[in-house]
Amino acid sequence: MNSPAAARGREVRQRLLAAAVELIPERGWTAVSTRILAERAGVTPSVVHYHFPSLSALLNEAVVGLMRQILSYVDGVLESAETPAEAVDAMLSSVDRYTGADPVSLLTVEAYLAATRDDQLREQVRGLVEAFRSRFGRWLGDRGVSAPDETAAVLVAALDGLLLHRGLETGPDPAHVSAVLRRLVQ
Repeated sequence: MNSPAAARGREVRQRLLAAAVELIPERGWTAVSTRILAERAGVTPSVVHYHFPSLSALLNEAVVGLMRQILSYVDGVLESAETPAEAVDAMLSSVDRYTGADPVSLLTVEAYLAATRDDQLREQVRGLVEAFRSRFGRWLGDRGVSAPDETAAVLVAALDGLLLHRGLETGPDPAHVSAVLRRLVQ
């Protein structure tokens, strides 16, 4: 049975996570403080520590949750593709909305950087990336791509790199990228 207090607690927890997802790209990972986060979520700072063991734990959960959602979306994109070449094009299309300077791109860059200094976050992000690469590798292997796991790793790294370069307002023409990446799956 869900009590009104439990429902309010879940709602506050979700507001805190949403505030973190907004603040990390706006201010940078290390500039998000308990006070700033609480203010954005409309709660007192003590509420942050009531719901999470630390600010770091809250930030980690927020970013890992968003990454999980994004990868789940990409899984769906892959399932709609019939051939490896279509999968490459679908994956490229799925990242078209990211400019490199948009909130999701900035959040991802901040998370990757923070993961270099936070063992727990690194393990969580690594787990997501490895699981996605494994699923993608199986998908490619089922469709006859040679060295499917390695190909999946290179394609995923290429997409990450393209998004990183977009943030610098540089990068190759998307049509050329598709042709190059399609060659990997032939």
